[in-house]
Amino acid sequence: MRRPFHAQYYAMFSSLYEGIVTDPLLMMVPVDDHMVHRGDAVFETLKCVRGNIYNLRAHLGRLAASAQGLSLNLPCSEKELADIIVQTVFAGEHPDCLIRLLLSRGPGSLGVSPYDCPAPALYVVVSEYKKPFMELHPEGAKVKTSTLPVKAAPFANIKSVNYLTNVLMKKEAVDSGVDFVVSFDENGHLAEGPTENAGIVTRDGCLRVPNPERILAGTTMIRVMELAGSLPATQQLAAVETADIARTDVEDAAEMLIFGTTPDVTAATEFDGKPVGGGKPGPVFKQLNRILLEDIHQNAGMQTRVF
Repeated sequence: MRRPFHAQYYAMFSSLYEGIVTDPLLMMVPVDDHMVHRGDAVFETLKCVRGNIYNLRAHLGRLAASAQGLSLNLPCSEKELADIIVQTVFAGEHPDCLIRLLLSRGPGSLGVSPYDCPAPALYVVVSEYKKPFMELHPEGAKVKTSTLPVKAAPFANIKSVNYLTNVLMKKEAVDSGVDFVVSFDENGHLAEGPTENAGIVTRDGCLRVPNPERILAGTTMIRVMELAGSLPATQQLAAVETADIARTDVEDAAEMLIFGTTPDVTAATEFDGKPVGGGKPGPVFKQLNRILLEDIHQNAGMQTRVF
């Protein structure tokens, strides 16, 4: 039963057996868990870099907010959850890794009623962390408009495991030969990618990201906005704002940016087959990428030490 892809799975905690396993064949979820057959669960993905978990507090806060949206309760305190995460990462023995938190309604039946499940279940999975996109593709990313609809509120703001639209968006990107796709809502405003946020830099130096009503506001995007807002205004970066972004705004942008836990800040140099700005990574991307990497590697206040 061993498979080559098992090599990327390092450790898993399950509240059902209150322990950690490091054998991928034991990293299992009951088939009657509501997460499996109903998509009734929320999740977070965060990373450990050079032995330090980055931005843990923000991820735990968003997990709690998503859980509240589904009337889910954590089976432990936030402090206990943080300790479980640290112990699971340590058991995985990789100072660079991804961490997936899954909070489900739990097992109980194969029915649709959430009241069939006596208690929620918590899973923490530690897996391989790949290099950020721009390290592998310094020329930048190709982005295309998705044909798939934007999720309606409040589901757009809940990070649930019901990711069918997101999966089909990623398939769309791969099948189209581009790196990312982004969706636009029914009013023609930029929304998000399958697992990433998107924004633009206007020609007058404004970093602009979409209004939060129809997107899942990513922790990386929010942190970059915070860091950018603390910088002195320059000709390249004069302002930071949240606003509606029309397709024409994207087409006329000086830069287009992609934000995410794994891609960090990514420069989109092509949109719908046409170059963005000068067709190469721009000065604002370089500035934001630099300050984010400094935050990840050097800001002790954003780090939770494991190794």
